[in-house]
Amino acid sequence: MGLKLKHIVPSEKATLMIDSENKLQFIVDLQANKREIASEVERVFEASVRSVRTMLTFKGEKKAIIELEEEGKAKEVATSLGVL
Repeated sequence: MGLKLKHIVPSEKATLMIDSENKLQFIVDLQANKREIASEVERVFEASVRSVRTMLTFKGEKKAIIELEEEGKAKEVATSLGVL
């Protein structure tokens, strides 16, 4: 089983969601389901996931919006990845 998370989305809207909604946006493997995405985020970033929403982008990539349980955890993860 390979990694489901490819990279974090570095957009202005994604950055606003980190601050205001405690959500991260990742481009993920097209075959990945919500459960796999949630478990990988929990394993890699040691953060409890509240919800996962997925959608296809215009480029044909799969994007996941991941809401974390712990307040401020998205900011902590984004900072560790060098996004903020």
